[in-house]
Amino acid sequence: MAFTCATGKHRRPGRVKRTTTNAVGVAALTTTGVIGTLAAPALAADNSVEQTGLIQAVTLGDSLAEKIDAQAAAQKQAAEQKEAAEAARKRAAEQARKEREAKERAAREAERKRLNAYVAPIFHSYVSTGYKTGGSLWSSGSHTGIDFHAATGTPVHAVGSGTVVETGWGGAYGNQIVIKMNDGTYTQYGHLSSIGVFVGQRVVPGQQIALSGATGNVTGPHLHFEARTTPEYGSDIDPVAYLRSHGVNV
Repeated sequence: MAFTCATGKHRRPGRVKRTTTNAVGVAALTTTGVIGTLAAPALAADNSVEQTGLIQAVTLGDSLAEKIDAQAAAQKQAAEQKEAAEAARKRAAEQARKEREAKERAAREAERKRLNAYVAPIFHSYVSTGYKTGGSLWSSGSHTGIDFHAATGTPVHAVGSGTVVETGWGGAYGNQIVIKMNDGTYTQYGHLSSIGVFVGQRVVPGQQIALSGATGNVTGPHLHFEARTTPEYGSDIDPVAYLRSHGVNV
């Protein structure tokens, strides 16, 4: 025989009973369509984006994502443009550097060639008396250099690069200049009317060093030119061959 305990106002419903009651209530609500009645109006009333909070949030989210993507793309493009501009600047700078270095090398080479070049001591002139010409005019019995035709006051030029080692009176040579050339040889310029350089001075090809004249043992104004192996008299070598060996046509 089963015993049940009546529910009084002083007793709480048992767990089983509460669960059963709740289940019955839910079933009843479902059977009568209350849930359907409550839920349907929320969806049926207005299905538009403006009335549905969830859909609206998604729409805003998509718009924001697009803006973020667009901003990221713009930033990427700007970064790429900046990188391209920097690369172009570096290429231009490198090209300018190469061109500058090429110009500097060309200038150095031109200067080197200029300093190593030789010229005639008197421009637009000719040899009036040759090397080793014999006669009583020379104490050695022959000409130790060559004479260039030149009126008094004609500019005299260093034939090449070198250092002045002697200036002043040279006896029969009159006023003279002796230059030690860069190749170790010496050149001498005699019978000068004036001297424009000093001992120790560096000279370059074509530089004016004096004016021609008729000082010393002469019969008329001209330039006496010698090529030597030492700065002293008696070490002369053929000045025509010397000049021609350095590209000077005399």
